[in-house]
Amino acid sequence: MRVLVCIKRVPAPGVRIVITPDGQAIDTAHLGFTMSPHEECAVEEAVLITERMGGEATVLTMGPEDAEEQLRYALSLRVHHAVHVVTETTDWDPQRTAAAIAEAIASTEAEDGPFDLVLFGNESADSGGFQVGIRVAHALGRPMVNGIKNLVFTDGVVTARRAFDGGFEEYRLPLPAMVGVKEGINLPRYPTLRGRLLSKRAKVAQLETTASPGGQTKLELLPTKEEISEPIILGHGPEAAPKVVEILAELGVL
Repeated sequence: MRVLVCIKRVPAPGVRIVITPDGQAIDTAHLGFTMSPHEECAVEEAVLITERMGGEATVLTMGPEDAEEQLRYALSLRVHHAVHVVTETTDWDPQRTAAAIAEAIASTEAEDGPFDLVLFGNESADSGGFQVGIRVAHALGRPMVNGIKNLVFTDGVVTARRAFDGGFEEYRLPLPAMVGVKEGINLPRYPTLRGRLLSKRAKVAQLETTASPGGQTKLELLPTKEEISEPIILGHGPEAAPKVVEILAELGVL
């Protein structure tokens, strides 16, 4: 079983956030960093899977050189390999982030073979966009489900369980697949001293990305009262229904 975990370097929960004097960024001089809590559980789940079923676990992140700290922490927890997509900053939109991760996964798989399972945290602790994992799965054409708190493997299929009010939902995904896990799926371990020492000497593979910026925000002024045209009356009562259907079809809604 080959398992990949995608993690993100985020400010440590509960720390005091200091803004730079110009008010445009966060002052990171005295700010601690970690990986998101959901992703800590994803790393632990990957290690548990490989301990139980055999195989190897790999951890991947993207960001500046300092993000290697989170990769080495994961390596100290008995993750086998680490991949770092080096960028100058972590301030990327979800589209570009997903494109870079998908590119890195494809490049790694081209050399070492496909991953049976790719794990994400349900959402990152800083931006909380809930988008990147789904976008990566779509780009690579693989099934994915989010919000998972239990995984069971049988005959090339992973059964993922998600809790909701009053019960559970179960999803059967053929491998290879992608899953977003939630905090509570397991209890993450602490690294041992031996693990810490070994992680300092472990090799971290570095990749570059060609992903271009994705979404762009365009601001437009609302039309003035004078610019709004007079309303068109389609009809009254049931007689208006065919015209409504026709307009919806023109808009592509139907």
